Amino acid sequence: MKNKSILAFLLLSALFTACKDDKLAPVAPNAVKPTAVTEVLPHDTDDPSIWIHPTDASKSIIVGTDKDTDGGLYAFDLNGKILKKSIPLKRPNNVDIAYGLIIDGKKVDVAVTTEREENRIRIFSLPDLEPIDNGGISVFEGEELRDPMGVALYTRPSDQKIFAIVGRKTGPSGNYLWQYELSGKGKFAIAKVVRKFGTYSGKKEIEAIAVDNELGAIYYCDEQVGIRKYKADPALNDNKELAFFGQKDFKADHEGIAIYKKTASTGYILVSNQQANTFMVYPREGVNGNPNSYQLLAEVPVSTIECDGADVTSVNLGVKYKNGLFVAMSNGMTFHYYTWDLIQKRIDEAKK
Repeated sequence: MKNKSILAFLLLSALFTACKDDKLAPVAPNAVKPTAVTEVLPHDTDDPSIWIHPTDASKSIIVGTDKDTDGGLYAFDLNGKILKKSIPLKRPNNVDIAYGLIIDGKKVDVAVTTEREENRIRIFSLPDLEPIDNGGISVFEGEELRDPMGVALYTRPSDQKIFAIVGRKTGPSGNYLWQYELSGKGKFAIAKVVRKFGTYSGKKEIEAIAVDNELGAIYYCDEQVGIRKYKADPALNDNKELAFFGQKDFKADHEGIAIYKKTASTGYILVSNQQANTFMVYPREGVNGNPNSYQLLAEVPVSTIECDGADVTSVNLGVKYKNGLFVAMSNGMTFHYYTWDLIQKRIDEAKK
């Protein structure tokens, strides 16, 4: 009961703060209500990622960042209970998950996070959330502007190689994002830079990054400007921007990106409209046969306040989440879980 009271107080405090700022909107009266809310973290939640259990999906976990000098990664169960905290990390920003990185001859599922104050990425095995990177991997070496923030993992279908796409607080247009190939060396994970790309407006920053493995696409938010799309495979040697959308749909910041997969090639791209407390929904496959044309399908009001990061899966995770789970960060040091059916209902209503 005490924990519930503390959670309610924190959520109300965050909502009050949001309402005082004329750039922000309160949570809408018709906002989608969460199916569950995680236990409160000590500092500042930022970004979640979903790990699917290989034999029992109901035992899947959510890994989320607690963004502080004394922060870390936290693992939650599907009820929002904290299962474990990682070793202390200095301002872990974003996190993403991939399956089957070869380490010492064995396949290991991994969570990769940016450790902003140390200018490096950290790699953890899953589900035990133990570091396997020999102390961390330096990123943006040789650059004056480093400060890593966003990260997304791409698994190439042809050979299952895993790549980390890393963003930063600021950087040069054209080489803002660096892509690293991950591999194993003995018992540790290592990385080497294989690509530098990405247009940047210079207006704010690039934090939210997402990868569609099946369609071979990288999406990232150029905050307050729009969502940019590139090819994901560095071997293609193609750094041409494929699409630039959502330029007029947002109140201010374009934030967390999540990709819901209905089939191997169809579904939705959901992007946090941070200051409006909504998610903007676009067709994953594009429109009118053009895979690089994105028309807004729906704006879904949610319970989260100033959402930075989100993730989604269409996998059946059990009774509460038969058609998948959508998870989003909220002010108040929590993550909100939604059964996918609640989100799909709002998308369907917008189509009528």
